[in-house]
Amino acid sequence: MTTAGGPVLLVLADSLAFHGPERAEPADDPRLWPNIAAARLGGRAEFVAGIGWTARHAWHALTHDPRVWTLMPSVDALVIAVGGMDTLPSPLPTAVRELIPALRPERLRRAVRGGYLRTQPALARAFARYLPGGGPVALPPRLTVEYMERCRSAVLAIRPGLPVIGMLPPVHRAAAYGPVHPGRPAAEQATRAWAAAHGVALLDLKAIVADHVLAGHGNPDGMHWGWPAHSDVGAACADLLTPLLAADGAVTGSAH
Repeated sequence: MTTAGGPVLLVLADSLAFHGPERAEPADDPRLWPNIAAARLGGRAEFVAGIGWTARHAWHALTHDPRVWTLMPSVDALVIAVGGMDTLPSPLPTAVRELIPALRPERLRRAVRGGYLRTQPALARAFARYLPGGGPVALPPRLTVEYMERCRSAVLAIRPGLPVIGMLPPVHRAAAYGPVHPGRPAAEQATRAWAAAHGVALLDLKAIVADHVLAGHGNPDGMHWGWPAHSDVGAACADLLTPLLAADGAVTGSAH
């Protein structure tokens, strides 16, 4: 049942949800795609997101952040908007890379971090050229879909029948990653198989943002989007959710 203020979207996301053409923005910025989607549906978005988040980070937030638990009674749809960062080249194993900020003393941490950032593009290109499948990624596809399914099944255990949508990985042209993206095809295949097995509708981010990103119209980092892409993704998300919410008995407002 939709709340009086319109449908509430719980969005589990990475930084693509809150990063614009210049910087990360406050979660209530109306130009961000989750807020655009929610506004077009006459509701609001509650998104839980972080920089570099993979599907594993989303699962951890869902199970460890008590603020998320308070949202469950009012949520009308679940948007699983992670998985893109999982596909990025990761020459250093993710578990090791995520320990770099914990290194001490500070001089050592800076040296290790700087060295990794300098070598990552060349290593990503070399791995993409010579290693099977293009080398290691931030999270292997089998684990990405495993954690997305954990998120889906956990929320539906509390809210049976809740509409759920997922997203296919976007594209990038980030110099920090080579720029290469050999892990994307396998991740898309795994995501499609997971979605088909569990009746999850998918938003194809590549189809929506590829021209924008690859032509250099997004953030200079080559990964995050400009406002036109946010607008397009938000509109597409709302269009995908509209019939699902209607089937679930939700009453959507019109903000078109």
